[in-house]
Amino acid sequence: MVTLSKDQKAALSHVLEWYRKDRDEMQYVTLGGYAGTGKTTLIAVIRQELNKIDPGLKVGFVSFTGKAARVLQTKIKEADIHFRQDSVGTIHALIYTPVLNDKEQIVGWKQKETIDRNLIIIDEASMVDSVIWEHLISYDVPMIVVGDHGQLPPIKGNFSLMQQPQLRLEEIHRQAKLDPIISLSIQARETGFIIPKRYSDRVIKFSSDDSTTAETLEEMLTNYKNDTLILCGYNKTRKRINSYIRAALGIESQTPVTGDRVICLRNNHKAKIYNGMLGTIARIEEKSDSVYDVDIDIDGEHDTYSGRISTEQFDADTTLNFTENRALYNGIDLFDFGYALTVHKAQGSQAKRVILFEERFSRMTDDEWRRWLYTAVTRAERELYIFPSL
Repeated sequence: MVTLSKDQKAALSHVLEWYRKDRDEMQYVTLGGYAGTGKTTLIAVIRQELNKIDPGLKVGFVSFTGKAARVLQTKIKEADIHFRQDSVGTIHALIYTPVLNDKEQIVGWKQKETIDRNLIIIDEASMVDSVIWEHLISYDVPMIVVGDHGQLPPIKGNFSLMQQPQLRLEEIHRQAKLDPIISLSIQARETGFIIPKRYSDRVIKFSSDDSTTAETLEEMLTNYKNDTLILCGYNKTRKRINSYIRAALGIESQTPVTGDRVICLRNNHKAKIYNGMLGTIARIEEKSDSVYDVDIDIDGEHDTYSGRISTEQFDADTTLNFTENRALYNGIDLFDFGYALTVHKAQGSQAKRVILFEERFSRMTDDEWRRWLYTAVTRAERELYIFPSL
């Protein structure tokens, strides 16, 4: 028998009342929860209770990316709440359908006219942009929107589903408090400061005064593996780390090559790639001074991205703006080296091991800094190593 906290009980009562009486007038309800507050547990209980109210209910559990959807699927399986009529996948798979050419090749995507779901439950909702949200709203299907309201808002635009959630989970569960990463996330969120010390063998905040810090960092970067997420604040730091790791891996070329790790920097709904997705180059061919033709294996996705990407974006200080030359850059996507990322770009991603450089912009408010640090810490699943700024 699951024992719910006070705020979980309140949220459960609100959601069930909304489903019974208000869902026709109020299409969605938003639920924010800090790391360790039991969002997944609550969603499991909500699904079980909804089955009592409406046994034939068809729920679509969705996340923004394929990797997040697979994590969600694992959570649902562990919670034993997967009813046969339910589905789990990406938002894209739920509401878009492929457009095929004469050779049965996918050349684009279009929005489905209808979806066979009575309720949508969105996980990691802070990743959802305004375009996809408008498409979801258009189906007039009730939605439970779940995310972490302690994280950074989207880096671009004013749209954020988690800015002011209607329901909030803020009580950290006793068992979660024993997790050193959760413990650090609380420090980050409440104080904006993490005390340098060894919290466990795999969760460490290094001090600039420690003579072994630089040597430890060099060893970690030199032995980089794809399951590691390296996070920082400044673009100049990101570029330095990307160059360092590529050299350590024996890559002599200054331009991208097969095997390079890359990150997508701009959404392309038709190509099913989204800002922040990571992948590995499987094939690359220079078509002109400004364009590469590539195949990229995107982490957590079944389909390989094949398309044209900009040569100018690699190692650029900022994301290229194609607005003024839209015709010239039509059909060209934006990728950059993806060994190290800024924390803003890492939103929605998680990794078994995270290496974090604490880098605060001078213009950051204290609240922005706490959100930045909290977002960074909660990217780690098992290992977290925090270093002072380079």
